[in-house]
Amino acid sequence: MAPDRHLPALETWPALPYGRWADTCTTLHLWMQILGKVRLAQTPWLNHSWQTPLYLTPRGLTSGPIPHGRRAFDLELDFIDQSLRVRTDGPGAALALAPMPVAEFHAKVMAMLAAVGAPVRIHDAPNEMALAVPFEKDRAPRAYDPVWATRFWRVLLQADRVLKSFRTGFLGKASPVHFFWGSFDLAVTRFSGRRAPRHPGGVPHLPDSVTREAYSHEVSSAGFWPGGPGEQDAAFYSYAWPEPPGYRTAGVSPPEARYDPGLGEFVLSYEAVRAASDPDAAVMAFLSSTYAAAADAAGWDRAALECELGQPGRPRVV
Repeated sequence: MAPDRHLPALETWPALPYGRWADTCTTLHLWMQILGKVRLAQTPWLNHSWQTPLYLTPRGLTSGPIPHGRRAFDLELDFIDQSLRVRTDGPGAALALAPMPVAEFHAKVMAMLAAVGAPVRIHDAPNEMALAVPFEKDRAPRAYDPVWATRFWRVLLQADRVLKSFRTGFLGKASPVHFFWGSFDLAVTRFSGRRAPRHPGGVPHLPDSVTREAYSHEVSSAGFWPGGPGEQDAAFYSYAWPEPPGYRTAGVSPPEARYDPGLGEFVLSYEAVRAASDPDAAVMAFLSSTYAAAADAAGWDRAALECELGQPGRPRVV
């Protein structure tokens, strides 16, 4: 990989303006859909689609172990070596990350899996994207800039760290911190334990049955989104389902946070986080205050559901 021509070596929260890396972002979104669908095809359904996301690693993103009969394999995007690796208990394979059409990437991934004795068939079209061209037919040239891909991963790694700290302050049911390849965001979700009304569905190219199962219970969900079409830049977000009365007008922190009625979410721009004197504290204030707004407005039993944030090596006091 060529030296990083944009990212200062010690910059913890590097800039990630969507307009500068939009083409690479779209390419990664489509590639990760293929990797995620491999896991989806092989893994038993877990509530709220928790069987299918990807996870951060010190080098990139991984599927974690994927069952294949009585064996297992995994897939890892390595943004240090700029490669996709397939690992098994026997032979492995690797693919260099470089500009290529989605159809070519799809064919190479399927061939790699077959070569290591783990052939897989997947649903051959993207989910949660406005255009759902089947992978095998998407032969348009696709950009891939390793510098921006690496920068994206570095930002995710920091967001993952703070979201995992936030997760430790909840005793109730809570999701892992995981990366959803459909919506292309890093997320963590807290549950009140109460059933929610039937979700209306309507997510582009996603079966309503999946959406309704995901939102079967009340949630306060938060995460990080790296940006998207329309020159929308990266942001942390937080929302409640169902949205309780008074939620959108609640006071939240830091002052730069706002409720976006179009999204139905509170958002805190990534640039506001970068500009803060303590970015970690700004993100934690956003996560904590927007959760509190949801829990208070919906009447969650906060005393029973919450605890102090976890500390390394220190058991929670009971």
